[in-house]
Formats: sequence, C-alpha cells, structure tokens
Amino acid sequence: MLYLALGCFFVGIAAIVAIFFVHSLSEGAPGLTLYLLTLACPLGFVLAVVYALRSGRRSR
Repeated sequence: MLYLALGCFFVGIAAIVAIFFVHSLSEGAPGLTLYLLTLACPLGFVLAVVYALRSGRRSR
C-alpha cells in the first residue's frame, strides 16, 4: 500500500509541474486530463496516512 501511495503522490506532483510547464510554454490551457491527474496527489497522501496508521504499533 505504501508503494501505491507513493506512486499516486508522485503522479499528482508530476501533473502539477506539467500544468505549470504547459501553461507557461504554450498559449492554450492545460487539458482536463492534467487537472484530473492532480487529484492523485491528495489521494496518495491519504493512502500514506492510512498505511501509517494501520502499520503502526499498538499501545499496551
């Protein structure tokens, strides 16, 4: 689950960077696909928090 969370987070970060590049290097607006891929960033963060909570040690 950790690798899935990291993958989603980095896909989201790459999409955010790509939006900045597309917006600064071209006249047109970035596509809807890039905007939807940015939602992977918070999804990856939530998955990482869930993984950390589930894999943590139990208190006695």
